Amino acid sequence: MSRRLVAGLDLGSTGIKVLIADELGREVLVRQQPTPWRAGPGGTTELDAGALIGSVRALLSTAAQDVRAATDDPLATIEVLAVSGMGETGFLVGRDGRAVAAGIAWFDPRGRAEIGSLPTHMLEEFAGRTGLPAGAQVSVAKLIHLRNSGVDLRDVRWFNLPEFIAMTMGTEGVSEYSLASRTGLLDQDTGKPWLELIEHLGASERLLPPLVHAGTPLGTASAPWVPDGFLGAQVTVAGHDHLVSAVSGGVISRDRYHVSMGTAEVLLRVIDEPLSFDDRAELARHLINSVRHVIPGQSVIVAGVKSGLLMRRALQLAGITDRAGRDRLDEDASALPLDGALDAGSVEVRGARNDDGVLALTVRGDGVSPAELFNAVLRHSNDEIQLLVDAMDRVIAPARSSLLTGGWAGMASVQRARSAVLPGLVVSGRDQDTAYGAALFALGLLETDLQPAVSRDSA
Repeated sequence: MSRRLVAGLDLGSTGIKVLIADELGREVLVRQQPTPWRAGPGGTTELDAGALIGSVRALLSTAAQDVRAATDDPLATIEVLAVSGMGETGFLVGRDGRAVAAGIAWFDPRGRAEIGSLPTHMLEEFAGRTGLPAGAQVSVAKLIHLRNSGVDLRDVRWFNLPEFIAMTMGTEGVSEYSLASRTGLLDQDTGKPWLELIEHLGASERLLPPLVHAGTPLGTASAPWVPDGFLGAQVTVAGHDHLVSAVSGGVISRDRYHVSMGTAEVLLRVIDEPLSFDDRAELARHLINSVRHVIPGQSVIVAGVKSGLLMRRALQLAGITDRAGRDRLDEDASALPLDGALDAGSVEVRGARNDDGVLALTVRGDGVSPAELFNAVLRHSNDEIQLLVDAMDRVIAPARSSLLTGGWAGMASVQRARSAVLPGLVVSGRDQDTAYGAALFALGLLETDLQPAVSRDSA
C-alpha cells in the first residue's frame, strides 16, 4: 500500500523550502531554492508576484518528481499542503486576483517616515492595540508607502505571502490570525480588524480577508500553474514562520525561549492569555511584539533582531558562498575568544535592532580576519538580545531554558555566543523546523479527513 504524503511549504526570507512527510510524520525529503528578491538602492528589496509563483511552481515540480523516485511510486501525490512563511511582507490584490504592486520585504526601510504620519491618537494607541511597535517593519507602514506612491487601496485586499500562495493555488482567500497580527491592522483584544486605521488608509473593510485559524482547510490546489503531484491537494495556511517553527517539536514549556535563527532571529515565549494593553505598549517600546499564536487561544511574545542578515553580510564580505566555506569560518571563529583578540574598536557592527534600517560592518583596524568579523557580529547581536531579555523579564517571569533552531543554529560559534545570554541552551536536531511544523498542520488535516470548508472566527 502506498504511503500517504503531506507537505509543508516555508516561504522564507532567504529560501523557499518544501518538506514532504508521510502519514507517520517521517520526513521523506526536503527541497529548497532561493527567494527571488529584487534588490534596489538603499536597502530596498521587492518581490514580484509572478516570480514568487514561478519559484514555488519550480520547487514543487522538482519535489513531486523526486518524491516519486524516493518512494518508488510513479503515482505518488501530495494529499495536503500547508503553507507557512515570513510575516509583514505580502501583496495587495485586486478583484481579478492579481497583485497590483510588488511585495516589499519586511526588512526594507521604506515606510519608516510614513508611519509617523498617522494621527497622534492612532500612534499613541498603536502598540497597545496591535501588540506591535509602530515602525518600518510592520505591514501598515508599507501600505502607507504604497498609497503615497499612487497605489489605490479602495478596492484591494492584503494577503501575506503564505495566504497569497494558497489563494493563487485556487483556494479561498483568507487572512490567518498569526500573519494578520504582523500587519498592524488587527486589534489584539477583539481579534477583529482595526477599522478606524483601515479607513484612514483610504481602504475598505475588505482590505483584510476573512480571518481564520492556522490549519483551517481552505480548498484544493486546482490552479493551472500547480504542478502534477500537488494538483488536488487540500491546502491550508499554517501561519507565521517563527511560530510554526515553535510547534514543530511539540508543546513549548511556558518558561522556555524558542529561538528561531533565520534571516531574522526571533526569541519567542508562549503565554495562555493576551497581555494587557499597557504591557503590550511597554514591550513595544523595546521593539517586542505581543500577538496571536498559530494555536487558537494562545498568544506569543516575540522579540527579534536582524542578526541573520548581518551574519549573511559577513559571509558575503569574506567571499563565502557555500557550506564548506561556512564550516571553515565556524571552526576558525570558535577557535578565537568570543570577545575578540583585536584592539577595541577594530570592528564596529550596527543594524541588529529591528528599528535600525541600516546594516553596517566597519573595519577600522588591521588584521581583521573573517572569523574576527563574524564574532563581532555575534557579540553585537548578543548585546541587543540581552536588552530584549531584560525587557521581557520585567513583564513576565524569566525563562529557564532555551531551544535554538533554524539555519544558523548548527554553527558552534553561534551556539557559544548565544549560550552567553540565553539560559539552559539546547539545540534542535532538525534542519527545517518551519517546513516540518507546517507539515504537522497538514498531517492534522490528513488525520481528520476534513472536507474543504473555510471556518471563519472573529474572536
